[in-house]
Amino acid sequence: MEHGDHSANADHSVDRDSEVKAQTLCWVRDFIVAHTICPFAQREVERESVRIEVVRSKKLAVALEELMAEIAWLDEHEQTETSLLVFPTLFRDFEHYLDFVDLAESLLVEQGYEGVYQLATFHPDYCFADAVPEDAANYTNRSPYPMLHLLREASLEKAIAAYGDTEQIPARNIAYLEAMGSEAAEAILARCMREESSE
Repeated sequence: MEHGDHSANADHSVDRDSEVKAQTLCWVRDFIVAHTICPFAQREVERESVRIEVVRSKKLAVALEELMAEIAWLDEHEQTETSLLVFPTLFRDFEHYLDFVDLAESLLVEQGYEGVYQLATFHPDYCFADAVPEDAANYTNRSPYPMLHLLREASLEKAIAAYGDTEQIPARNIAYLEAMGSEAAEAILARCMREESSE
């Protein structure tokens, strides 16, 4: 009986992970790509090469271990350009999330990955240092769940070289989202949170 209950719980966890992945992919597709927030994302979505991994631990130390495990996986799978590490049960508080990001970046340096991988940061309550929470511009980094985006530095440099002047992207995004407005941006996020797994 206990074994059966354990299997049912495991299946439920897998179902929930699939839902989190579906919601995250919806956000990438319907917000990041559809509104050209990141000009490099469309290619990876079209190639179906966006890797999304869900970390359900509630412990900071485990989250850091999972980050290094994901980097080890990327080391072994060079054909995968990028990975999203999603934390649905951690870092509800944005300030705690920022503390985790500082630790994660320090860990990458300690492990010899500085200049190899870059971390991009996203959180449901993301707020830039010079902004107020209500600013629409914050939605460039607001996501369904707290997450880290792992990017290969070499691939990023190639993409930037091919794209040209990337310095104008943040200013363009700020202007675009201010024109869109916070309510419209939040509505896209809310719609993605209703996305269910097709598996």
